[in-house]
Amino acid sequence: MKELLRTFVEPVDMTEGSPWKKIILFAVPMLVGNIAQQLYNTVDSVVVGNYVGDNALAAVGSAGPILNLLIVLYVGISVGAGIMVSQYFGAKEREKLSVTIGNCITLTAIATIFVMVVASFVAKPLLELLDTPESIIGWCHSYLLILFIGSAGLAYYNILSGILRGLGDSVSALVYLLVSTAINIVLDLLFVAKMGMGVNGVALATVIAQAVSALLCLLRLLKLKEFFDLNPGYFKLEGEVYPKIIRLGLPSGITQAIFSMAMIVVQSLTNSFGEMFIAANVIIMRVDGFAMMPNFSFGTAMTTYAGQNVGAKRLDRVDKGAKQGTMIAVVTSAVITALILLFGKALMGIFTSTPELVDLSRDMMGILAVGYIAMAVTQSLSGVMRGAGDTMTPMWISIVTTVFIRVPIAYGISFLTRTAELPNGRQECIFISLLSSWLIGALITFLFYKKGTWKDKAV
Repeated sequence: MKELLRTFVEPVDMTEGSPWKKIILFAVPMLVGNIAQQLYNTVDSVVVGNYVGDNALAAVGSAGPILNLLIVLYVGISVGAGIMVSQYFGAKEREKLSVTIGNCITLTAIATIFVMVVASFVAKPLLELLDTPESIIGWCHSYLLILFIGSAGLAYYNILSGILRGLGDSVSALVYLLVSTAINIVLDLLFVAKMGMGVNGVALATVIAQAVSALLCLLRLLKLKEFFDLNPGYFKLEGEVYPKIIRLGLPSGITQAIFSMAMIVVQSLTNSFGEMFIAANVIIMRVDGFAMMPNFSFGTAMTTYAGQNVGAKRLDRVDKGAKQGTMIAVVTSAVITALILLFGKALMGIFTSTPELVDLSRDMMGILAVGYIAMAVTQSLSGVMRGAGDTMTPMWISIVTTVFIRVPIAYGISFLTRTAELPNGRQECIFISLLSSWLIGALITFLFYKKGTWKDKAV
Protein backbone atom coordinates (compact mmCIF):
# COMPACT_ATOMS: atom_id res chain seq x y z
CA MET A 1 0.00 0.00 0.00
CA LYS A 2 2.86 2.35 0.84
CA GLU A 3 4.45 1.62 -2.54
CA LEU A 4 1.19 2.44 -4.30
CA LEU A 5 0.82 5.74 -2.44
CA ARG A 6 4.43 6.61 -3.22
CA THR A 7 3.64 6.76 -6.93
CA PHE A 8 1.51 9.83 -6.28
CA VAL A 9 4.49 11.82 -5.03
CA GLU A 10 7.52 10.52 -6.92
CA PRO A 11 8.42 8.51 -10.03
CA VAL A 12 8.69 4.72 -9.91
CA ASP A 13 12.21 3.31 -10.25
CA MET A 14 11.71 0.08 -12.20
CA THR A 15 15.36 -0.95 -12.00
CA GLU A 16 14.83 -2.41 -8.52
CA GLY A 17 12.30 -4.68 -6.87
CA SER A 18 10.01 -7.38 -8.24
CA PRO A 19 9.48 -6.80 -12.00
CA TRP A 20 5.84 -7.96 -12.13
CA LYS A 21 4.86 -5.78 -9.16
CA LYS A 22 6.47 -2.71 -10.74
CA ILE A 23 4.79 -3.42 -14.08
CA ILE A 24 1.34 -3.82 -12.52
CA LEU A 25 1.88 -0.76 -10.33
CA PHE A 26 2.63 1.26 -13.45
CA ALA A 27 0.07 -0.32 -15.79
CA VAL A 28 -3.05 -0.10 -13.62
CA PRO A 29 -3.21 3.73 -13.56
CA MET A 30 -2.67 3.73 -17.33
CA LEU A 31 -5.53 1.26 -17.75
CA VAL A 32 -7.86 3.50 -15.76
CA GLY A 33 -6.64 6.44 -17.84
CA ASN A 34 -7.36 4.60 -21.09
CA ILE A 35 -10.90 3.87 -19.88
CA ALA A 36 -11.30 7.57 -19.09
CA GLN A 37 -10.01 8.44 -22.56
CA GLN A 38 -12.54 6.09 -24.13
CA LEU A 39 -15.32 7.67 -22.07
CA TYR A 40 -13.96 11.09 -23.05
CA ASN A 41 -14.53 10.30 -26.73
CA THR A 42 -17.85 8.56 -26.06
CA VAL A 43 -19.31 11.56 -24.24
CA ASP A 44 -18.52 13.82 -27.21
CA SER A 45 -20.50 11.50 -29.48
CA VAL A 46 -23.39 11.09 -27.04
CA VAL A 47 -23.79 14.83 -26.49
CA VAL A 48 -23.57 15.85 -30.13
CA GLY A 49 -25.78 12.97 -31.22
CA ASN A 50 -28.51 13.73 -28.72
CA TYR A 51 -28.47 17.52 -28.79
CA VAL A 52 -27.54 18.27 -32.42
CA GLY A 53 -28.51 15.24 -34.51
CA ASP A 54 -27.27 12.30 -36.56
CA ASN A 55 -25.56 14.46 -39.18
CA ALA A 56 -23.50 16.19 -36.50
CA LEU A 57 -22.56 12.83 -35.05
CA ALA A 58 -21.51 11.66 -38.51
CA ALA A 59 -19.43 14.84 -38.95
CA VAL A 60 -17.48 14.22 -35.75
CA GLY A 61 -16.91 10.59 -36.74
CA SER A 62 -15.87 11.40 -40.30
CA ALA A 63 -13.23 13.82 -39.03
CA GLY A 64 -11.50 11.06 -37.05
CA PRO A 65 -9.27 9.52 -39.75
CA ILE A 66 -7.98 12.94 -40.85
CA LEU A 67 -7.31 13.97 -37.26
CA ASN A 68 -5.31 10.77 -36.69
CA LEU A 69 -3.31 11.29 -39.87
CA LEU A 70 -2.31 14.84 -39.03
CA ILE A 71 -1.20 14.30 -35.42
CA VAL A 72 1.46 11.69 -36.18
CA LEU A 73 4.15 14.23 -35.25
CA TYR A 74 2.76 14.46 -31.72
CA VAL A 75 2.62 10.69 -31.41
CA GLY A 76 6.21 10.40 -32.66
CA ILE A 77 7.67 12.99 -30.29
CA SER A 78 5.74 11.48 -27.37
CA VAL A 79 7.07 7.96 -27.98
CA GLY A 80 10.62 9.16 -28.62
CA ALA A 81 10.51 11.30 -25.47
CA GLY A 82 9.25 8.42 -23.34
CA ILE A 83 11.99 6.06 -24.55
CA MET A 84 14.91 8.47 -24.08
CA VAL A 85 13.63 9.81 -20.75
CA SER A 86 13.15 6.30 -19.33
CA GLN A 87 16.64 5.20 -20.41
CA TYR A 88 18.41 8.29 -19.07
CA PHE A 89 16.35 8.15 -15.88
CA GLY A 90 17.35 4.51 -15.41
CA ALA A 91 21.00 5.37 -16.10
CA LYS A 92 20.83 8.33 -13.65
CA GLU A 93 22.15 10.64 -16.41
CA ARG A 94 20.87 13.96 -15.05
CA GLU A 95 22.43 16.19 -17.73
CA LYS A 96 21.24 14.08 -20.68
CA LEU A 97 17.80 13.74 -19.11
CA SER A 98 17.55 17.52 -18.71
CA VAL A 99 18.62 18.21 -22.30
CA THR A 100 16.19 15.59 -23.63
CA ILE A 101 13.21 17.06 -21.76
CA GLY A 102 14.07 20.61 -22.85
CA ASN A 103 14.47 19.55 -26.49
CA CYS A 104 11.15 17.67 -26.38
CA ILE A 105 9.35 20.83 -25.27
CA THR A 106 10.94 22.85 -28.10
CA LEU A 107 10.22 20.16 -30.70
CA THR A 108 6.59 20.12 -29.61
CA ALA A 109 6.30 23.86 -30.17
CA ILE A 110 7.70 23.51 -33.69
CA ALA A 111 5.45 20.54 -34.48
CA THR A 112 2.39 22.42 -33.19
CA ILE A 113 3.04 25.41 -35.45
CA PHE A 114 3.60 23.09 -38.41
CA VAL A 115 0.36 21.17 -37.80
CA MET A 116 -1.65 24.36 -37.27
CA VAL A 117 -0.50 25.81 -40.58
CA VAL A 118 -0.51 22.68 -42.75
CA ALA A 119 -3.76 21.23 -41.38
CA SER A 120 -5.61 24.48 -41.99
CA PHE A 121 -4.85 24.18 -45.69
CA VAL A 122 -5.22 20.43 -46.26
CA ALA A 123 -8.23 19.60 -44.05
CA LYS A 124 -10.86 20.61 -46.62
CA PRO A 125 -9.14 18.89 -49.62
CA LEU A 126 -8.76 15.70 -47.57
CA LEU A 127 -12.43 15.73 -46.65
CA GLU A 128 -13.31 16.11 -50.32
CA LEU A 129 -10.89 13.31 -51.25
CA LEU A 130 -12.71 10.98 -48.84
CA ASP A 131 -16.05 11.82 -50.52
CA THR A 132 -17.44 13.35 -47.33
CA PRO A 133 -21.16 14.05 -47.94
CA GLU A 134 -22.03 17.66 -48.70
CA SER A 135 -24.51 17.66 -45.82
CA ILE A 136 -21.75 17.30 -43.22
CA ILE A 137 -18.53 18.50 -44.87
CA GLY A 138 -18.96 22.04 -43.52
CA TRP A 139 -19.32 20.77 -39.96
CA CYS A 140 -16.36 18.42 -40.43
CA HIS A 141 -14.18 21.26 -41.66
CA SER A 142 -15.02 23.70 -38.86
CA TYR A 143 -14.63 20.92 -36.26
CA LEU A 144 -11.15 20.05 -37.55
CA LEU A 145 -10.06 23.69 -37.83
CA ILE A 146 -10.87 24.37 -34.17
CA LEU A 147 -9.05 21.22 -33.04
CA PHE A 148 -5.96 21.98 -35.13
CA ILE A 149 -5.76 25.67 -34.27
CA GLY A 150 -6.05 24.74 -30.60
CA SER A 151 -3.84 21.67 -30.88
CA ALA A 152 -1.13 22.96 -28.49
CA GLY A 153 -3.02 21.43 -25.56
CA LEU A 154 -3.30 18.04 -27.28
CA ALA A 155 0.37 18.16 -28.27
CA TYR A 156 1.78 19.12 -24.90
CA TYR A 157 -0.45 16.75 -22.95
CA ASN A 158 0.78 13.83 -25.06
CA ILE A 159 4.43 14.82 -24.90
CA LEU A 160 4.54 15.86 -21.23
CA SER A 161 2.56 12.82 -20.09
CA GLY A 162 4.98 10.70 -22.17
CA ILE A 163 7.88 12.31 -20.27
CA LEU A 164 6.17 11.67 -16.93
CA ARG A 165 5.62 8.01 -17.86
CA GLY A 166 9.27 7.76 -18.90
CA LEU A 167 10.16 8.93 -15.39
CA GLY A 168 7.94 6.18 -13.99
CA ASP A 169 5.02 8.43 -13.08
CA SER A 170 1.85 7.05 -14.66
CA VAL A 171 -0.44 8.25 -11.88
CA SER A 172 -0.15 11.99 -12.53
CA ALA A 173 -1.08 11.57 -16.20
CA LEU A 174 -4.12 9.56 -15.06
CA VAL A 175 -5.27 12.20 -12.58
CA TYR A 176 -4.92 14.99 -15.11
CA LEU A 177 -6.78 12.98 -17.74
CA LEU A 178 -9.64 12.44 -15.29
CA VAL A 179 -9.73 16.18 -14.58
CA SER A 180 -9.70 16.88 -18.32
CA THR A 181 -12.53 14.39 -18.89
CA ALA A 182 -14.68 16.06 -16.22
CA ILE A 183 -14.02 19.50 -17.71
CA ASN A 184 -14.83 18.22 -21.19
CA ILE A 185 -18.18 16.75 -20.07
CA VAL A 186 -19.22 19.97 -18.30
CA LEU A 187 -18.18 22.17 -21.25
CA ASP A 188 -19.86 19.83 -23.77
CA LEU A 189 -23.15 20.24 -21.95
CA LEU A 190 -22.64 23.99 -21.53
CA PHE A 191 -21.57 24.78 -25.11
CA VAL A 192 -23.84 22.31 -26.91
CA ALA A 193 -26.90 21.70 -24.73
CA LYS A 194 -27.18 25.18 -23.20
CA MET A 195 -25.56 27.53 -25.70
CA GLY A 196 -26.45 25.63 -28.90
CA MET A 197 -22.92 25.82 -30.38
CA GLY A 198 -23.26 22.42 -32.07
CA VAL A 199 -20.20 20.66 -33.44
CA ASN A 200 -18.04 23.73 -32.84
CA GLY A 201 -18.98 23.60 -29.16
CA VAL A 202 -17.72 20.01 -28.87
CA ALA A 203 -14.43 20.96 -30.53
CA LEU A 204 -13.97 24.01 -28.31
CA ALA A 205 -14.70 21.99 -25.16
CA THR A 206 -12.07 19.45 -26.22
CA VAL A 207 -9.45 22.14 -26.87
CA ILE A 208 -9.99 23.79 -23.47
CA ALA A 209 -9.96 20.49 -21.57
CA GLN A 210 -6.74 19.38 -23.29
CA ALA A 211 -5.07 22.72 -22.54
CA VAL A 212 -5.87 22.32 -18.84
CA SER A 213 -4.45 18.78 -18.75
CA ALA A 214 -1.27 19.97 -20.51
CA LEU A 215 -0.81 22.79 -18.00
CA LEU A 216 -1.24 20.38 -15.10
CA CYS A 217 1.39 18.04 -16.61
CA LEU A 218 3.82 20.96 -16.91
CA LEU A 219 3.27 22.00 -13.29
CA ARG A 220 3.87 18.41 -12.16
CA LEU A 221 7.06 18.24 -14.22
CA LEU A 222 8.36 21.45 -12.62
CA LYS A 223 8.06 19.76 -9.22
CA LEU A 224 10.45 16.94 -10.19
CA LYS A 225 13.65 19.04 -10.20
CA GLU A 226 15.40 16.53 -7.96
CA PHE A 227 15.75 14.35 -11.06
CA PHE A 228 16.51 16.92 -13.78
CA ASP A 229 16.93 20.63 -14.50
CA LEU A 230 14.76 22.77 -16.75
CA ASN A 231 16.96 25.80 -17.37
CA PRO A 232 16.43 27.95 -20.51
CA GLY A 233 19.65 26.62 -22.04
CA TYR A 234 18.19 23.14 -22.29
CA PHE A 235 15.45 24.34 -24.65
CA LYS A 236 18.03 24.93 -27.40
CA LEU A 237 17.87 22.06 -29.90
CA GLU A 238 20.97 19.88 -29.62
CA GLY A 239 22.24 18.14 -32.76
CA GLU A 240 22.79 14.88 -30.89
CA VAL A 241 19.47 14.86 -29.07
CA TYR A 242 16.47 15.92 -31.15
CA PRO A 243 17.37 13.68 -34.15
CA LYS A 244 17.31 10.70 -31.76
CA ILE A 245 13.91 11.72 -30.43
CA ILE A 246 12.56 11.89 -33.98
CA ARG A 247 14.30 8.68 -35.05
CA LEU A 248 12.89 6.74 -32.11
CA GLY A 249 9.40 8.20 -32.24
CA LEU A 250 8.63 8.70 -35.91
CA PRO A 251 8.09 4.97 -36.61
CA SER A 252 5.22 4.95 -34.12
CA GLY A 253 3.73 8.01 -35.81
CA ILE A 254 4.08 6.38 -39.21
CA THR A 255 2.45 3.23 -37.84
CA GLN A 256 -0.57 5.22 -36.68
CA ALA A 257 -0.83 6.91 -40.08
CA ILE A 258 -0.74 3.53 -41.83
CA PHE A 259 -3.40 2.16 -39.48
CA SER A 260 -5.61 5.14 -40.28
CA MET A 261 -5.18 4.71 -44.03
CA ALA A 262 -5.77 0.95 -43.83
CA MET A 263 -8.97 1.56 -41.87
CA ILE A 264 -10.17 3.86 -44.63
CA VAL A 265 -9.42 1.20 -47.28
CA VAL A 266 -11.20 -1.56 -45.33
CA GLN A 267 -14.07 0.77 -44.49
CA SER A 268 -15.02 0.95 -48.17
CA LEU A 269 -15.38 -2.86 -48.17
CA THR A 270 -17.36 -2.72 -44.91
CA ASN A 271 -19.78 -0.23 -46.45
CA SER A 272 -20.51 -2.62 -49.33
CA PHE A 273 -22.22 -5.07 -46.94
CA GLY A 274 -25.03 -2.69 -46.07
CA GLU A 275 -26.33 -0.64 -43.18
CA MET A 276 -26.93 -3.55 -40.78
CA PHE A 277 -23.30 -4.69 -41.05
CA ILE A 278 -22.00 -1.12 -40.77
CA ALA A 279 -23.98 -0.72 -37.53
CA ALA A 280 -22.62 -4.05 -36.24
CA ASN A 281 -19.09 -2.91 -37.06
CA VAL A 282 -19.60 0.29 -35.05
CA ILE A 283 -20.77 -1.72 -32.02
CA ILE A 284 -17.86 -4.14 -32.31
CA MET A 285 -15.30 -1.35 -32.55
CA ARG A 286 -16.70 0.26 -29.41
CA VAL A 287 -16.38 -3.01 -27.51
CA ASP A 288 -12.96 -3.54 -29.10
CA GLY A 289 -11.85 -0.16 -27.76
CA PHE A 290 -12.38 -1.35 -24.19
CA ALA A 291 -11.10 -4.90 -24.83
CA MET A 292 -7.79 -3.60 -26.20
CA MET A 293 -7.12 -1.25 -23.28
CA PRO A 294 -5.21 -3.76 -21.08
CA ASN A 295 -2.97 -4.67 -24.02
CA PHE A 296 -2.09 -1.05 -24.79
CA SER A 297 -1.57 -0.31 -21.08
CA PHE A 298 0.81 -3.23 -20.58
CA GLY A 299 2.58 -2.36 -23.83
CA THR A 300 3.34 1.16 -22.59
CA ALA A 301 4.31 -0.16 -19.17
CA MET A 302 6.78 -2.57 -20.79
CA THR A 303 8.28 0.30 -22.81
CA THR A 304 9.04 2.28 -19.64
CA TYR A 305 10.20 -0.82 -17.75
CA ALA A 306 12.57 -1.88 -20.53
CA GLY A 307 13.80 1.67 -21.08
CA GLN A 308 14.77 2.21 -17.45
CA ASN A 309 16.49 -1.16 -17.13
CA VAL A 310 18.33 -0.84 -20.44
CA GLY A 311 19.53 2.57 -19.26
CA ALA A 312 20.72 0.97 -16.02
CA LYS A 313 22.39 -1.83 -18.04
CA ARG A 314 20.16 -4.44 -16.39
CA LEU A 315 19.34 -6.60 -19.42
CA ASP A 316 18.80 -9.55 -17.11
CA ARG A 317 15.89 -7.67 -15.54
CA VAL A 318 14.56 -6.78 -19.00
CA ASP A 319 14.27 -10.44 -19.97
CA LYS A 320 12.73 -11.38 -16.63
CA GLY A 321 10.26 -8.52 -16.74
CA ALA A 322 9.34 -9.24 -20.37
CA LYS A 323 8.32 -12.79 -19.45
CA GLN A 324 6.38 -11.76 -16.35
CA GLY A 325 4.72 -8.74 -17.98
CA THR A 326 3.70 -10.70 -21.07
CA MET A 327 2.26 -13.49 -18.94
CA ILE A 328 0.18 -11.02 -16.92
CA ALA A 329 -1.07 -9.40 -20.13
CA VAL A 330 -1.96 -12.79 -21.64
CA VAL A 331 -3.90 -13.87 -18.54
CA THR A 332 -5.75 -10.55 -18.47
CA SER A 333 -6.69 -10.85 -22.14
CA ALA A 334 -7.75 -14.48 -21.66
CA VAL A 335 -10.20 -13.35 -18.97
CA ILE A 336 -11.54 -10.63 -21.26
CA THR A 337 -11.90 -13.15 -24.11
CA ALA A 338 -13.87 -15.51 -21.85
CA LEU A 339 -16.17 -12.68 -20.77
CA ILE A 340 -16.78 -11.65 -24.38
CA LEU A 341 -17.67 -15.23 -25.36
CA LEU A 342 -19.88 -15.80 -22.31
CA PHE A 343 -21.67 -12.47 -22.15
CA GLY A 344 -21.27 -11.20 -25.70
CA LYS A 345 -24.96 -11.16 -26.47
CA ALA A 346 -25.81 -9.12 -23.38
CA LEU A 347 -22.88 -6.83 -24.11
CA MET A 348 -24.08 -6.11 -27.64
CA GLY A 349 -27.59 -5.53 -26.28
CA ILE A 350 -26.32 -2.42 -24.48
CA PHE A 351 -25.94 -0.67 -27.82
CA THR A 352 -29.09 -1.81 -29.62
CA SER A 353 -32.44 -3.51 -29.02
CA THR A 354 -32.64 -4.96 -32.54
CA PRO A 355 -32.29 -8.78 -32.19
CA GLU A 356 -30.77 -9.28 -35.65
CA LEU A 357 -28.14 -6.63 -34.98
CA VAL A 358 -27.32 -8.09 -31.57
CA ASP A 359 -26.85 -11.58 -33.06
CA LEU A 360 -24.76 -10.31 -35.98
CA SER A 361 -22.51 -8.26 -33.68
CA ARG A 362 -22.09 -11.19 -31.28
CA ASP A 363 -21.15 -13.58 -34.11
CA MET A 364 -18.58 -11.20 -35.59
CA MET A 365 -17.12 -10.38 -32.17
CA GLY A 366 -16.76 -14.11 -31.55
CA ILE A 367 -14.37 -14.28 -34.50
CA LEU A 368 -12.11 -11.64 -32.97
CA ALA A 369 -12.21 -12.78 -29.33
CA VAL A 370 -9.15 -15.08 -29.27
CA GLY A 371 -7.17 -12.43 -31.12
CA TYR A 372 -6.95 -10.29 -27.98
CA ILE A 373 -4.68 -12.91 -26.42
CA ALA A 374 -2.39 -12.68 -29.45
CA MET A 375 -2.39 -8.90 -29.21
CA ALA A 376 -1.30 -9.17 -25.57
CA VAL A 377 1.89 -10.86 -26.77
CA THR A 378 2.39 -8.35 -29.58
CA GLN A 379 1.90 -5.24 -27.45
CA SER A 380 4.03 -6.46 -24.53
CA LEU A 381 7.03 -7.63 -26.56
CA SER A 382 6.81 -4.64 -28.93
CA GLY A 383 6.85 -2.44 -25.81
CA VAL A 384 10.08 -4.11 -24.68
CA MET A 385 11.72 -3.55 -28.07
CA ARG A 386 10.62 0.09 -28.16
CA GLY A 387 11.90 0.65 -24.63
CA ALA A 388 15.29 -0.66 -25.69
CA GLY A 389 15.34 1.83 -28.57
CA ASP A 390 14.27 -0.48 -31.41
CA THR A 391 11.17 1.27 -32.75
CA MET A 392 11.72 0.23 -36.36
CA THR A 393 11.01 -3.49 -35.88
CA PRO A 394 7.52 -2.99 -34.38
CA MET A 395 6.80 -0.48 -37.15
CA TRP A 396 7.70 -2.91 -39.94
CA ILE A 397 5.73 -5.70 -38.29
CA SER A 398 2.70 -3.40 -38.11
CA ILE A 399 3.09 -2.43 -41.76
CA VAL A 400 3.39 -6.05 -42.88
CA THR A 401 0.41 -7.29 -40.86
CA THR A 402 -1.80 -4.35 -41.81
CA VAL A 403 -0.94 -3.65 -45.45
CA PHE A 404 0.25 -7.04 -46.70
CA ILE A 405 -1.88 -9.37 -44.58
CA ARG A 406 -5.10 -7.75 -43.38
CA VAL A 407 -6.13 -5.79 -46.47
CA PRO A 408 -5.34 -8.54 -49.03
CA ILE A 409 -7.03 -11.24 -46.92
CA ALA A 410 -10.16 -9.11 -46.48
CA TYR A 411 -10.53 -8.40 -50.18
CA GLY A 412 -9.34 -11.90 -51.15
CA ILE A 413 -11.99 -13.69 -49.05
CA SER A 414 -14.61 -11.22 -50.25
CA PHE A 415 -13.72 -11.97 -53.90
CA LEU A 416 -13.48 -15.77 -53.51
CA THR A 417 -16.81 -16.10 -51.69
CA ARG A 418 -18.94 -14.10 -54.12
CA THR A 419 -22.13 -15.80 -55.23
CA ALA A 420 -25.44 -14.74 -56.74
CA GLU A 421 -26.85 -14.46 -53.21
CA LEU A 422 -23.70 -12.75 -51.88
CA PRO A 423 -22.50 -10.40 -54.64
CA ASN A 424 -19.89 -8.83 -52.33
CA GLY A 425 -18.78 -12.09 -50.73
CA ARG A 426 -19.04 -13.16 -47.10
CA GLN A 427 -19.05 -10.33 -44.59
CA GLU A 428 -16.96 -12.38 -42.15
CA CYS A 429 -13.94 -11.46 -44.31
CA ILE A 430 -13.58 -8.18 -42.41
CA PHE A 431 -13.01 -9.84 -39.06
CA ILE A 432 -11.24 -12.98 -40.31
CA SER A 433 -8.66 -10.71 -41.93
CA LEU A 434 -8.23 -8.71 -38.71
CA LEU A 435 -7.85 -11.89 -36.64
CA SER A 436 -5.30 -13.26 -39.13
CA SER A 437 -3.21 -10.10 -38.91
CA TRP A 438 -3.25 -10.26 -35.10
CA LEU A 439 -2.20 -13.93 -34.95
CA ILE A 440 0.57 -13.61 -37.54
CA GLY A 441 1.73 -10.35 -35.95
CA ALA A 442 2.09 -12.04 -32.56
CA LEU A 443 4.17 -14.84 -34.08
CA ILE A 444 6.46 -12.46 -35.98
CA THR A 445 6.88 -10.23 -32.91
CA PHE A 446 7.80 -13.21 -30.73
CA LEU A 447 10.40 -14.40 -33.25
CA PHE A 448 12.04 -10.97 -33.51
CA TYR A 449 12.04 -10.62 -29.73
CA LYS A 450 13.77 -14.00 -29.36
CA LYS A 451 16.28 -13.01 -32.05
CA GLY A 452 17.47 -10.32 -29.63
CA THR A 453 18.81 -7.69 -32.04
CA TRP A 454 16.76 -5.09 -30.13
CA LYS A 455 19.29 -5.34 -27.28
CA ASP A 456 21.85 -3.48 -29.41
CA LYS A 457 19.63 -0.44 -30.02
CA ALA A 458 19.96 1.30 -26.64
CA VAL A 459 20.20 5.09 -26.80
